[in-house]
Amino acid sequence: MKLLRVQDAVGQVLCHDITRIVPGVTKDAVFRKGHIIREEDIPMLLSVGKEHVYIWENHAGMLHENEAADILRGLCQGAHMHASSPKEGKIELTAETDGLLLVDTERLRAVNALGDMMIATRASGFPVRAGDKLCGTRVIPLVIEKEKMERAVQTAGSEPLLRLLPFRARPFGVVTTGSEVYHGRIEDAFTPVLVRKMAEYGCQMCAHTVCDDDPAQITDAIRRMAADGAELILCTGGMSVDPDDRTPLAIRNAGANIISYGAPVLPGAMFLMAYLPDGRPVCGLPGCVMYAGRTVFDLVLPRLLADVPVTAAWLSGLGHGGLCLNCPVCHFPNCGFGKGI
Repeated sequence: MKLLRVQDAVGQVLCHDITRIVPGVTKDAVFRKGHIIREEDIPMLLSVGKEHVYIWENHAGMLHENEAADILRGLCQGAHMHASSPKEGKIELTAETDGLLLVDTERLRAVNALGDMMIATRASGFPVRAGDKLCGTRVIPLVIEKEKMERAVQTAGSEPLLRLLPFRARPFGVVTTGSEVYHGRIEDAFTPVLVRKMAEYGCQMCAHTVCDDDPAQITDAIRRMAADGAELILCTGGMSVDPDDRTPLAIRNAGANIISYGAPVLPGAMFLMAYLPDGRPVCGLPGCVMYAGRTVFDLVLPRLLADVPVTAAWLSGLGHGGLCLNCPVCHFPNCGFGKGI
């Protein structure tokens, strides 16, 4: 680049965007990279504080900010994403479908640690909707050495830093347990909550049964739902350590492998995660899922619908950030719940 007074730059090619900010109104480029500066441009340049501008001079060992940002974009972009055009040296990726965003945070940190470049993403492990912004990439200087960008490519490796796994709506069954519901002493308030929550992801309930506090009855209900095609089975009630709460035993007796009984999340400490031998998930949901706005189930469900295994190691890592603050107005997932770093 060559630095020139704007009065001396008439007829030269601008090598960077010039941004104008009007507080509360706009922030946009008034002149784009590649613009040939004219005499009549000088007052506008001066009005945005540009007494000098950089003029592009080709150099074999350097890359312009837009070219470098596109390299960073290539390190990030996976399937089901589309990229914006470069603007002020920045490129953004946007989701093309609803799904679970996963970010390789270790490789992301390694690239950002190289200096003179940055990639900023949404938090990994949370649902996104089609049209949501996923990340932005840019380099800090206007031009950067090719060697630095080659180092970034080597550091990132061959796989994209971002993955967007589409959700798959699936039929689910609900096994409601508890003598108080079974004998009609109280109304089942849990199942309607689950129907609404699952509808957020396009899932429909295909089976529902109410059981007494009888492990054999609950086990039979789970097995019948699995045989009838339920791809996700949710058991409500009976998840505490009270003597009459037998749902964990019933899930185990159905042949399910218990991944974890308990999670370091509030609300949701008594959550149970299990898988049947054929890989279908079975969840034991504590009572908080019925009355709390967001719980451990909201952290687990997107992974189940994106076919990402829920492991004991992943669940144990939820403790940092696993405390919901029960805000008067819930903004989940645009909050700190579940976002331990």
